[in-house]
Amino acid sequence: MRQAVIGAVLLVIGAVCVALGLLPLDDLGVLAERVLPVLGFVLGLTIVAELAADAGVFDRLADVAARVGGGRTIGLWGAVVVLAVLCTVFLSIDTTAVLLTPIVISLARRVGLPPMPFALTTVWLANTASLLLPVSNLTNLLAVDRMGLGGPLPFAGLMAWPAVAGVVVPCVVLLVVFRGKLFGRYTPVSVRRPSDPVSFWAASAVLVALVVALTAGVTVWIAAVAGALVLVVVAAFRSPAELRPSRVPWSTLLFAAGLFVVVETLHSTGLTDPLVQALGDGTGTGPLLLLGGGGAVAANAIDNLPAYLVLEPAAGHEAVRYAALLIGVNAGCLVTPWASLATLLWHARLSAEGVHLSWGKYMALGCIAAPLTVVAGVLALAI
Repeated sequence: MRQAVIGAVLLVIGAVCVALGLLPLDDLGVLAERVLPVLGFVLGLTIVAELAADAGVFDRLADVAARVGGGRTIGLWGAVVVLAVLCTVFLSIDTTAVLLTPIVISLARRVGLPPMPFALTTVWLANTASLLLPVSNLTNLLAVDRMGLGGPLPFAGLMAWPAVAGVVVPCVVLLVVFRGKLFGRYTPVSVRRPSDPVSFWAASAVLVALVVALTAGVTVWIAAVAGALVLVVVAAFRSPAELRPSRVPWSTLLFAAGLFVVVETLHSTGLTDPLVQALGDGTGTGPLLLLGGGGAVAANAIDNLPAYLVLEPAAGHEAVRYAALLIGVNAGCLVTPWASLATLLWHARLSAEGVHLSWGKYMALGCIAAPLTVVAGVLALAI
């Protein structure tokens, strides 16, 4: 609700800016052409993920992870890492943070293990593993067309090694921090049967088709909305009670739309120019580290999405500089609670599940993981 209110306020501010001529109508039209497909993707993918979770797809994946773990805690943790990475890469950061978190917590409790190592793994990887594909993070979707790479596979080719760093470095930190809890044994659980096999297999098929489509370069908003429509039709026949207006991510759409308009106004009026100029130019290791570090600082100050939008001109139409900025705002947003919307949503799910982690401890751990991950990611990009 708070996010929706902020989004509404931002939209009002944006409307005032347009009325006063601070944001020309032509610029507003160009902005709309750029962001409406992105918002359509967010809408479609959110509905797909929600209905797939209702159908038990994520529960099944968690149960399979427990079987794959083979009764060893480190094996289960490794399976959760793989699950979180795949979910983030193909279904976006918010899906991992919001839908996978309670499932992973429930899984840890079912096998008698402390949930915190698994929950923290989920949120860290939701952020840091979101570098590989355009659909992994909203910031990537905004950047990919500006980078001039021609589609998701070239994007993945550029981001592959930074993406590896974004997974390996946080996992090493987690292994050190939770070394006393990640080595032991547990009793594997049975794989639960879905309550409605028709919904389960329909959702599974849509997710597989969506992953293939998004990887193959199908227009992302069309693929996501088409998948959502299929599952809405299935739910209308199998479980109509699940088709609630709350399933539409109204608050996220309002917040993002308002933010786009306000930041575009700041660009039009030149207010962001000093920040952009401070990050310099060039594609050497030093300039890329400066840009990635600036992105990480900005993300932890004002949230990663506005940080990207404000600093985007600093990329200077160089694909490798866009990549460095994405590393900073995505993999570096592990310190402050507001650095990523996904982190706030994750903490709300954590509290709802009765798992308590103080923001002080979260920030202390993030101060270790975030700089290491950003530096490793940018070095991987530069090398």
